[in-house]
Amino acid sequence: MTLRDRAEASPVARFATVGGDGQPHLVPCCFAFDGDVAYSVVDHKPKRSPALRRLDNIRANPAVSLLVDHYEDDWSCLWWVRFDGRARLLTDGPEHASAIARLCAKYEQYRATRPSGTVIAIDVTEVRSWAPPGILRPTEDRRLDSHGEDGRAEEQGPGGAH
Repeated sequence: MTLRDRAEASPVARFATVGGDGQPHLVPCCFAFDGDVAYSVVDHKPKRSPALRRLDNIRANPAVSLLVDHYEDDWSCLWWVRFDGRARLLTDGPEHASAIARLCAKYEQYRATRPSGTVIAIDVTEVRSWAPPGILRPTEDRRLDSHGEDGRAEEQGPGGAH
């Protein structure tokens, strides 16, 4: 199992955005992957306001990060994986439906109460990770090149295009 495998299986991540004013914003989130696209949804959990800052931030600046980590008091078991990318907001359509289906497959709570809100699609452009030697097979840090209008990415290794 790689760090990325462990990260994708984790139940929670931290989602980071930056507003038009340059202020960072960080919230925990549920998420699911389809290749190099991560999805999260504005769900039915109580919110302070229906006007979510993360959505306003994405509209102002689509550069985002999704951080998945594992902590234990035994620091030889620590690890993290960060997925940097560009976010898109989906309110309907086939990709929205597919994202909801992936999230429902991962989370029992979403199977019980199917979310219907805005989906945040993160087109991952870079993956970074860390773990002490020997804990898990490393996730190869890599940068992805964006191609096409949909923002989907193609893998770049340390030395360029593959």
